[in-house]
Amino acid sequence: MGLGETVLAVGAGERPASFEQFSAAIDPAWIAAALAATGTASVRRRKLPAEHVVWLVIGMGLFHDRSIAQVVQHLDLVLPTRNGGRGHVTNAAIVQARDQLGAKPLAALFAQTAAVWSTAAAATTRWRGLAVYGLDGTTLRVADTRENVAHFGRPGSRSGEGAGYPQLRLVALSVLRQHLVAAAALGPYRTSELTLAATLWAAVPDHALVILDRGFCSYALFHALADPARQRHWLVRAKTGRTALKVQVVQRLGPGDHVLDLTPSHGTRTAHRTLPATLRVRAVRVHHRGFRPYLVFTSLLDPIAYPAAELVALYHERWELELTFDEVKTHTLERAEALRSQAPTRVEQEVWGLLLAYNLLRLVMSRAAPRAAVPPLRLSYRHALLALRGFWHTAWLSPPGVLPRRLEALLDELALFVLPERRPRRYPRAVKIKMSNYPRKRPHRRRIRAK
Repeated sequence: MGLGETVLAVGAGERPASFEQFSAAIDPAWIAAALAATGTASVRRRKLPAEHVVWLVIGMGLFHDRSIAQVVQHLDLVLPTRNGGRGHVTNAAIVQARDQLGAKPLAALFAQTAAVWSTAAAATTRWRGLAVYGLDGTTLRVADTRENVAHFGRPGSRSGEGAGYPQLRLVALSVLRQHLVAAAALGPYRTSELTLAATLWAAVPDHALVILDRGFCSYALFHALADPARQRHWLVRAKTGRTALKVQVVQRLGPGDHVLDLTPSHGTRTAHRTLPATLRVRAVRVHHRGFRPYLVFTSLLDPIAYPAAELVALYHERWELELTFDEVKTHTLERAEALRSQAPTRVEQEVWGLLLAYNLLRLVMSRAAPRAAVPPLRLSYRHALLALRGFWHTAWLSPPGVLPRRLEALLDELALFVLPERRPRRYPRAVKIKMSNYPRKRPHRRRIRAK
């Protein structure tokens, strides 16, 4: 569906025409299906119906520089009164509407849109016939409330008192060459990334390659992901030290390129008794000047169809997912200390809306990139975000007849934000910001003595 197509959206005629033009990227039937599947569709007339609350949560992610009340007012999400007057809702009513909606409809809508958009995006940027995906995890700080602390938990600290904010853990599957999030799983901080990642394997399509961080180098995970019949493959950096997998060389394919048999540890065999005794993989040695050598494991065993040099270069595209996390945290969230929702359900709802807003912007950028004759990653995300915010801030004042032309002008403007070519990385990783050595101070409430 084209971004500029005229679509009969949910609530059409009750919101600005600029909103309808932009919201055409999400099929209204998807929103209706998500609400129906989770039993949250509005039955009676409300000032802020469920369909509009969905867009409120997406708007919270896109306009993080505005308060939630301003997002409601700016997007004109409140239905007019029966006598035709302008509707108004209080902050308490907004919170109540979000609680009634819950997080499940946003999660379902994200899954529906991400599956459609990511599949189309991955098909245009294949490597040797395989769609290139990446999987990694990150954390997000949430508001320091009792409910959030109890549900999400705090990371540990050297002082033993825990970090300043509770945090949630997020694992994402991304189309690396388009920065579209294809699937995501979130949970409390104490939940491991491997546990969350196990719920995402079903989202990996056929004829795909998933590039993993070495934290996901797991014998059981390799068996769960690899599927030769469906041509699902993986590429991961090998662990070193005590957590390294036991290997036995089977065949030498070339310099630094071998076929190995992996053997699971005793603990892995005990936890997963159905796993086979060995797993055949390919190991390629990587050594860049000035860096320590390391190995990458992969299920791609054919050295002719998948040359070792290309695998080494391809592994470094895993960092595109780190840039995706940076675009979400640094630019979309404006380096906020924490998410603004005060309760766990609203926190999860906010995260799904944030990912939907991110994918929407990336979708617009992918449609602007051909106008500059560059890949989508060559366009500046930061400038595109500011341009889209400006468009939505001003377009609702324009007559509906000129909006298609304004939208075309927006795509032409995004095509001007072309970044220079990426420079090769020639410096080692380093910690730039040192954590404080001082213990965290908690506010102490004064006890009132009974008289």
